[in-house]
Amino acid sequence: MTNHPTHLRAAVPGEAGLLSALALRSKGHWGYDADFLAACRDELTLRDDELAARRTVVAEVDGTVAGFGTLEGDAPVGELGMLFVDPDAIGRGVGRALLGHLVEAARALGFTTLTIDADPNAEAFYVAAGAVRVRAVPSESIPGRVLPQLELSLDPAPPAPR
Repeated sequence: MTNHPTHLRAAVPGEAGLLSALALRSKGHWGYDADFLAACRDELTLRDDELAARRTVVAEVDGTVAGFGTLEGDAPVGELGMLFVDPDAIGRGVGRALLGHLVEAARALGFTTLTIDADPNAEAFYVAAGAVRVRAVPSESIPGRVLPQLELSLDPAPPAPR
């Protein structure tokens, strides 16, 4: 995959399986073993009937799905529920494009804060985007494991030039 522009669009019914598989591949990029990934499978599985409610956004590069993210909850405090990038696209701006898009969508919906229960390997990515670690929370998949919980304050977007 080359550094071509990232196209962002809403997920469509029929893509949940593809996106769920991408989430597992992305998680596996960090060296987690098969047992760990099996324990995470339910948490990382999307269903077609929830794509719209979770405000699922897909990133494509050269017509190939390269990542996705979800914006969940109701204003003023929402959650970046998922953000996964295909291992072949990591480090190519796909995650940054997705996060930027989801932040703008959150602002437009009146959100002032997004919480992020991050994989420890992704914490630096979110901190670089302005998120702050506020606490540790238990993993929903792995008993005894804790995850960094971050908050991203959504300052109002600057006014459009006249």
